[in-house]
Amino acid sequence: MAYYQEVMNSIGTAVDAAGVFVIVVGALLATGRFLARRRDQADNSYRLYRQGLGRAILLGLEFLIAGDIIRTVVVAPTLENVFILGLIVLIRTFLSMALQLEVEGRWPWQRAEEIRAGSKLEQ
Repeated sequence: MAYYQEVMNSIGTAVDAAGVFVIVVGALLATGRFLARRRDQADNSYRLYRQGLGRAILLGLEFLIAGDIIRTVVVAPTLENVFILGLIVLIRTFLSMALQLEVEGRWPWQRAEEIRAGSKLEQ
């Protein structure tokens, strides 16, 4: 059993590392694209930069949540750790939803068709 917990702890740590890697690489790519667009004087380069950076953070957060779940549920499933995990997931879920609203201009449960239909009704 100790070997299994050690392996799952290592997997959880690797998933966390992948999440950090995704955020860092995504930030670097978004920054590189921003700098390239800025030279071309694109009007919406800042908006596209924020979207790229937000997408990288969103994907990285998903990996970080998965790593926390693996380590908490498999390695140390105490009631205190489960409550802490719940709080972490709640905070990261709020961050993910806020970032998605910022990046895509819609809530995660809204479809693009609903937004287009709503904007047509306002006109």
